[in-house]
Amino acid sequence: MKNQNLFNRKSLKFFRSSLRNKSTSAEAVLWNILKSKKLNARKFRRQHSIGNYIADFFCVSEKLVIELDGNPHGEYHKIEKDKKRDQYLEDPGFSIKRKDLEYE
Repeated sequence: MKNQNLFNRKSLKFFRSSLRNKSTSAEAVLWNILKSKKLNARKFRRQHSIGNYIADFFCVSEKLVIELDGNPHGEYHKIEKDKKRDQYLEDPGFSIKRKDLEYE
């Protein structure tokens, strides 16, 4: 699959923008740490789409996807969907780091 067809598909632009505008407090805190190459001079992108999936954070140079999951991801069908998504992202060599967050 060509990179131009893999990253930031135009059909997902509205969804990426919406997710950036409605980020959780945990995402905002992590973004403040990752933005502007503050973490070991690595460039991270926020709400970056890969195929039909939108990663919370993505570092191109490290091929690293970071996901922050809340309660909705604890449901069985969401867990299965996440497994399918992770497999899709791991096939071309991306690493996924997932952090489950507890919301009250």
